[in-house]
Amino acid sequence: MTDDAPASPPPSRVRALLPDLAPWHESADFRRLWLAGLVSNFGSFLTFVALPVQLKELTGSALAVGAIGAVELVSLVVFGLYGGALADAWDKRKLILRSEAGQGLLCVVLLVNALLPEPAVWPLYAVAALSSALVCVQRPALDSLLPRIVAHEHLPAAVSLNSLRWTVGGVAGPALAGVVVAYAGAGWAYGADLVTFAVSVAVTVGLAPSPAGHEAARPSLKAVVEGARYAWHRKELLGTYVVDIAAMLFATPLALLPFLADELDAPWSLGLMYAAVPAGALLVSLTSGWTSGVHRHGRLVVAGASLWGAAMSGVGLVDNVWLVLLLLTVGGGCDMVSGIFRSAIWNQTIPDELRGRLAGIELLSYSTGPQLGQVWSGGVAAWRGVRTSVWSGGLLCVGAVGLLAVCLPKLMTYDVRTDEHALRLREQRATSTARAA
Repeated sequence: MTDDAPASPPPSRVRALLPDLAPWHESADFRRLWLAGLVSNFGSFLTFVALPVQLKELTGSALAVGAIGAVELVSLVVFGLYGGALADAWDKRKLILRSEAGQGLLCVVLLVNALLPEPAVWPLYAVAALSSALVCVQRPALDSLLPRIVAHEHLPAAVSLNSLRWTVGGVAGPALAGVVVAYAGAGWAYGADLVTFAVSVAVTVGLAPSPAGHEAARPSLKAVVEGARYAWHRKELLGTYVVDIAAMLFATPLALLPFLADELDAPWSLGLMYAAVPAGALLVSLTSGWTSGVHRHGRLVVAGASLWGAAMSGVGLVDNVWLVLLLLTVGGGCDMVSGIFRSAIWNQTIPDELRGRLAGIELLSYSTGPQLGQVWSGGVAAWRGVRTSVWSGGLLCVGAVGLLAVCLPKLMTYDVRTDEHALRLREQRATSTARAA
């Protein structure tokens, strides 16, 4: 090599971009959950695509297909908060295992129904509702288990790795599902999903027990209200919920993408449009090493949500399909940034005895927002047109997030190095580690 040859970048800079693997190396339980989640998440996307396709073939009704979302939303509202109370009161390992096994049994129902000479419609709705209920039981248990198995300082890295797992499934799962359903039928998709749940259960069995703490409240309406009251008094925590709801309510135009592709005279681009948002999230997850060095998480929550809205506004304004795909990808990355730091605030500041109930609130915040967003964007599209619905929703998102940032200054000033709740949990974790040693 000559003296004037360009030098390669320092290894430390390269490592700063790569995902931080410390949680993977230090926690066997985290590795088990990550692998189990990767497998079952991939399979779940197969069913996510196959179920509405089968319903469309059986009914030929767009309204019947859209009703799946309504059924799932009802289960989320009914079981979301109670699932968080269960996670605080019961052994989290048992909840995760039983709900995962329950999802596998629902796949059996779908598979048997698909193999019938004349498949029935009602089992599809029943499975959608029950699956949504099981998610409400499992997700708070998973979220509240994470701070128990990962060191306090490695929680942002663990969230990034979990996001990577989800985005890999989000990109590859639907793509494979489209091929499987088109050429082999929904039954094969359900069968493959069943196999992934079986593998996931086999991996999850090795988790260490995670019983409720002595101070945990029994699952009840009073316990749910206690969790909601805690979230209300923690304004920086409240901010993470309402910012996400605002972003998803106003700027989630996914239901309009088929119409947008037609308006751009590019129906071939629809699959790419759906893949662009998770692809952007995947890029952020693959280069998430920098997140471990960020301390003012609230500012990144607001910035990510605002840029998501700005990107969606651009999607509605530009006429070039390649620019639309680029903006959808950028938006997906910005949304992932906001999500990583929302999770970091939750995991590093919420007391163990309340973590399940707060995870239930979080589940409702990020699940109901997109569902309501589809209704909002569809209504505006019917009133003023598809493009207007998309760009105006993006601008409303930016404005709403900015207003919330002004009204909730504690979210903007949050610093994990000085926050009293984060310091308290860090000290508790250090004391527990010292006692165990």
